[in-house]
Amino acid sequence: MLHIKNLTKHYKGSKKGVTDLSLCVEAGDIFAFIGHNGAGKTTTLKCVAGIHDFEQGEIYMNGLSMKEDPLACKRQFAYIPDNPDLFDYLTGIQYLNFIADVFEVSDKDRQMRIEKYANAFGIMESLGNLISSYSHGMKQKLAIISALVHKPKLLILDEPFVGLDPQAAVVLKKTMHELCEEGGAIFFSTHVLDVAEKLCNKVAIIKDGTLIKTGNMEDIVKDGISLEDIFMEVVCHE
Repeated sequence: MLHIKNLTKHYKGSKKGVTDLSLCVEAGDIFAFIGHNGAGKTTTLKCVAGIHDFEQGEIYMNGLSMKEDPLACKRQFAYIPDNPDLFDYLTGIQYLNFIADVFEVSDKDRQMRIEKYANAFGIMESLGNLISSYSHGMKQKLAIISALVHKPKLLILDEPFVGLDPQAAVVLKKTMHELCEEGGAIFFSTHVLDVAEKLCNKVAIIKDGTLIKTGNMEDIVKDGISLEDIFMEVVCHE
């Protein structure tokens, strides 16, 4: 599904970035990507999403190279940043239809998916309002729905639970499971370690741009030790 191979990305004039990072996200995975602030999580996700270029390494989507065929790669995934920048002068439904148009989603499919997810996230009645009137949480919900409207094979999410109320968080977790049961995959960063521990089957821990631990969640979290304990032990030891 997603193969990151020896990814290196550094910002000009800064030591911050990512160095020689490799990991694989396979179909059916809910993969947590964790680390402290500035560890390189967002940098990695933006490289995967094609927003940042990178000096070394490769990123493959189902065997396609992000460097060589970025458009074909971008058709297969949806990316939601930690602070979605939506078009405030559009209504919610106009924005969703715009995204559906970009991905050439049929009228029948878009209507079905918009109704399904807008009702599930509780913003159906607000879709006719301008996005500028939305709260942060409502914008987050709209961004999530826009990511789902073209039924991506891979969801790339940066802190997706921030700003969501408890009910919406439950809906998102259920939706993530549904996508993976249908052969998709999730790769997301989070600081909410207890959620990651319960939700994900795989995890990677990054520190100062370097991957320091990765594997199956059940192999990393065992013998009564929580993901939070593992994270603190690994990060502090390193």
